[in-house]
Amino acid sequence: MRTARRDTPESLVRLLTGLAALLGLVVVGALCPAAALARSPGPQAAGLHISDGRLLEGNGNDFVMRGVNHAHTWYPGETQSLADVKALGANTVRVVLSDGHRWSENSPEDVAAVVGQCKANRLICVLEVHDTTGYGEEAAAGTLDHAADYWIGLKEVLAGEEDYVIVNIGNEPWGNTDPAGWTEPTIAAVEKLRAAGFQHTIMVDAPNWGQDWQGVMRANARSVYDADPTGNLIFSIHMYSVYDTAQEITDYLNAFVDAGLPLLIGEFGGPADQWGDPDEDTMMATAEQLGLGYLAWSWSGNTDPVLDLALDFDPSRLSSWGERIFHGADGIAGTSKEATVFGGGDPDDTQAPTAPGAPSASAVTDTSVTLGWTAATDNVGVTGYDVVRVGDGAETEAAASTTNTATVTGLTAGTAYTFAVYARDAAGNRSARSATVDVTTDEAGGTPGTTCSVGYRVVGEWPGGFQGEIAVRNTGTAPVGPWTLAFSFADGQTITNMWGGTPTQNAGAVSVAPASYTSTIPAGGTVTLGFTGARGGTNTAPGVFSLNGTACATT
Repeated sequence: MRTARRDTPESLVRLLTGLAALLGLVVVGALCPAAALARSPGPQAAGLHISDGRLLEGNGNDFVMRGVNHAHTWYPGETQSLADVKALGANTVRVVLSDGHRWSENSPEDVAAVVGQCKANRLICVLEVHDTTGYGEEAAAGTLDHAADYWIGLKEVLAGEEDYVIVNIGNEPWGNTDPAGWTEPTIAAVEKLRAAGFQHTIMVDAPNWGQDWQGVMRANARSVYDADPTGNLIFSIHMYSVYDTAQEITDYLNAFVDAGLPLLIGEFGGPADQWGDPDEDTMMATAEQLGLGYLAWSWSGNTDPVLDLALDFDPSRLSSWGERIFHGADGIAGTSKEATVFGGGDPDDTQAPTAPGAPSASAVTDTSVTLGWTAATDNVGVTGYDVVRVGDGAETEAAASTTNTATVTGLTAGTAYTFAVYARDAAGNRSARSATVDVTTDEAGGTPGTTCSVGYRVVGEWPGGFQGEIAVRNTGTAPVGPWTLAFSFADGQTITNMWGGTPTQNAGAVSVAPASYTSTIPAGGTVTLGFTGARGGTNTAPGVFSLNGTACATT
């Protein structure tokens, strides 16, 4: 949906960039006075927080964001994207939301569901309001003050999520017209959220459509940071075609590091556009060298598809830009470490697990296969496995699992495939690749007889709404797929959003069809559906479930 933008002529940009370089000593002096040190948070800090210019987890572990941006507000049905970027190695996702000023407002229920999905996929969630993009130059853009009011309206949803959520007040909240006007409303928005009781780490974007090519954020970062009484504030620079030389990139990033001020590359592009050719290699290498986070733009769905990391939201169809980000030098797969809040992990652990055993295939259908392998070992502990499809000298992520089995779906009938497995630990270390297995899918498939059990639970409730989870287990000896799950609500509850399946509801009766990645339930396997719903005063759990017309046991 967004491409690199700069309305100022290239010649003027280069002139002003040169002036900024000449004035570098003045800018750095404003950014980093000799007596200034980044504030350490007070004892009230909880969860993700800033200390000595670094982003830390609640346990004090240094956390470096490695991930992508995802255009949720324009593609609310693409919830599988979070699982897909996680399977490719990301530890963070920046989620596009709307406060209702320019696009349809994302409701508290929807935001709660997004946070739940991030947590389920073990991703740190950066939430941003996109309506502010280009304020002062873009007539349709909203203000940071309006965005702050939106966040305050979400306080009940976000309270207690400080370990998992960073609040990015507004995307690129000033254009190229009078960018000096950025500073005061940015400070005011930060102060407004703190006065409302927000303890989350807050992220602020730069002016000049995020690229700060006139140096306003760089020159005023200290005053903005000092306005936050908690010290839990991080700056975000967006790097597109303005940053087409190594010197520009290293100068900017090092200025913040030298000042002890926290910074990440909150968006960046690599493909050339009409304004220039961004130097993504230097961006990624310098971020890795300095221990700074980066979040590539963007997963899929751009108006200009040159910036799509995955084509049509399909993780098996990475673009050249996607391959660069995930599998290239200093890319996500090689540098990302999962947040320890999702299961611990020693930040000093640098030993990779052993390679898993060669996978074996079972339950082969026309569109899926179940793989199993001998577990890997690790000096601390294996936390998961990545299944890859191997062919033509390349690898494509096919599935992820926390056990030593996985079902790969979405395959083509009568087609030969080769698969292998990697193991990973909590510190993000990845093993050598296992031996491979060759599998040919069936020419045709079918749905066998069904035996099943269903577990239903309410994950959380709030006035007028709730989040639920349904675990559907195939207790038979053959895979089930495709499938339809049926049940009824007794108290007028309605499903407002679901991941893992597509619901159809008539009064209290609900019918759920699978998503592509849950279309087959392997023998002895389970698929989990998550959802948010609306409710009245009573929220009785459904008592009867059926799968493909067969009644299921309840657990």
